[in-house]
Amino acid sequence: MALFRMPTTGPATLTPRGHGLLLRPPQMADFPQWAQLRDQSRAFLTPWEPIWPSDDLTRTGYRRRLRRYAEDIASDRAYPFLVFREADDLLVGGITVANVRRGIVQAGTIGYWVGQPYARQGVMTAALHVLLPTLFGELSLHRVEAACIPSNAASIRVLEKCGFSREGLARKYLCINGVWQDHLLFGLLNEDFRG
Repeated sequence: MALFRMPTTGPATLTPRGHGLLLRPPQMADFPQWAQLRDQSRAFLTPWEPIWPSDDLTRTGYRRRLRRYAEDIASDRAYPFLVFREADDLLVGGITVANVRRGIVQAGTIGYWVGQPYARQGVMTAALHVLLPTLFGELSLHRVEAACIPSNAASIRVLEKCGFSREGLARKYLCINGVWQDHLLFGLLNEDFRG
């Protein structure tokens, strides 16, 4: 008898869709759209993200990113998704489930970003609603965690609308924009989501 279920589907099949959105792992063909949206949104994203590598928006940097993603997926450590509008295949943002821990934990941590033109339109809330059944279903997670800077009101609203509970404050938790910053910690349990 298995005490802890492992994912039942391969990473290539994880393409949740709904609410007019398609979430799928990044591909090399996504580079032009990804680089353009990230570049266009740089000033908007900078306060909430780690410092970007100097070659982040280059093909070489993107190819390196895809290799790291492939390694993480193969080892069940992380699952990256780009978020597209289904109607026109337009990239609007991304979500990564990282720090996947198995055994007695069965948890992962989500991080997300949305391009500036699509901010404050409910896109990321909808994308998380689409992804959460996959996290608790196909990936068999018991708990999904998230952290955000206390001044990031938009991110706090996304998490609260998706049912996450605020669980505490981690002092100087992550180095964001070159500075160690406090983060609010949020969690969502499988039973809370399904209940």
